Amino acid sequence: MGYESTRLRREFQIDELVTIHYFEYPLNFVFHGESHGFWEFLYVDRGSIRVTAGNQERTLTAGQAIFHEPWEFHAFRSVGKRPPNLAVFSFLCDSPYLDFFRGAVLTLSGEERGLISKILSNAAECFSTPLHVPAVEKMELRPDAPAGCAQAILLYLELFLLTVRRARTQTNESPHMLPPLEEVPEDLPPRELLAQVLSFLEIHINDRLTLPEICAAFSISRSRLERIFHTEKGCGVIDYFIKMKIDRAKELIRNGTMNITELSYHLSFTSPQYFSLRFKRCTGMSPREFQSSVKDLALHFR
Repeated sequence: MGYESTRLRREFQIDELVTIHYFEYPLNFVFHGESHGFWEFLYVDRGSIRVTAGNQERTLTAGQAIFHEPWEFHAFRSVGKRPPNLAVFSFLCDSPYLDFFRGAVLTLSGEERGLISKILSNAAECFSTPLHVPAVEKMELRPDAPAGCAQAILLYLELFLLTVRRARTQTNESPHMLPPLEEVPEDLPPRELLAQVLSFLEIHINDRLTLPEICAAFSISRSRLERIFHTEKGCGVIDYFIKMKIDRAKELIRNGTMNITELSYHLSFTSPQYFSLRFKRCTGMSPREFQSSVKDLALHFR
C-alpha cells in the first residue's frame, strides 16, 4: 500500500489585514470612537484605559486585550497615572470560529503576548506605512520587504487566535474575564479574585504599584482585598508583591545578567539599599551573599 496524504481541517483563515498599529498615547488621551465592518482587537501593553464597547464600559490594564466584532461601536480614554501604549489589529474574517471572541475581554498569557510581539516585528519589516500614525487607513507593502514576512503576519495572527481560544476552551474559562460592572461582584469567589489579582501583579512585577492602584484596577475595596490576601497568603497585598519581586530577583541573580544596583532599579525598588533590606528580610541573606552562594554551588557541580 502506497503513501496517502491526509487533508487537515482549517477552522478559519485570514487573508486580509486592515490595519496594524502600535500607539504611545499621552495622558488624558480620548478616542471618541468608531464602528466598522471588520474585526478589531486592542491590546494594552502599558498603562490603563477605559473602553466603551457597545453599551458597556470596562477598564483594561497592561496585559489585557478586548475584541470588537464587526460594526460594534468602540471608544476609549486613558486613565491612571501612566500614559498608555496600545497595539491594535484589524482584519477580515467571517468564520463562525470567531464567535468565541464576541465581547471577549482577556488577560493574555506570556505565550500570547509573545505572538503579538512577533506580529508587530514582522509588520515593521513588511509595511512602509508607519505603525504609530492613527490616520493610516491602508497599509502599504514595502517593495523590499523580506520574503515571507507578510505570510508570517497572517500565520502568527491565526496562531494567536487559535491559542487564545484553545487555552480557554480547555480550561472552561470564559472569554469575558472582566465584569462589565463598576465593581467586582461581592459573590465572586475569593480564590478566583485572588488568581486575577496575582496575574495582574505578575504582569506588573517590574513596576512600582500602590495598594490604591491595585484596588482601583479591580474596583474593589482595600479592606476586602487585604482580607483575602491575609486569609489565603498570610500577609498583605504589598508584602506579597514584594515577595514576588524578591523571587524574580533571585531568578535574575541566578541568570547573572544584572548587577545588584541594576536589578534593584529594574524591579522598581526606591534604592539598592532598600532592595537589599527587603531581600535579606525575605531570604535571610543579602543579595551579594545569595549571589556568592549561587556561584559557589555552580563551581561545586562543575
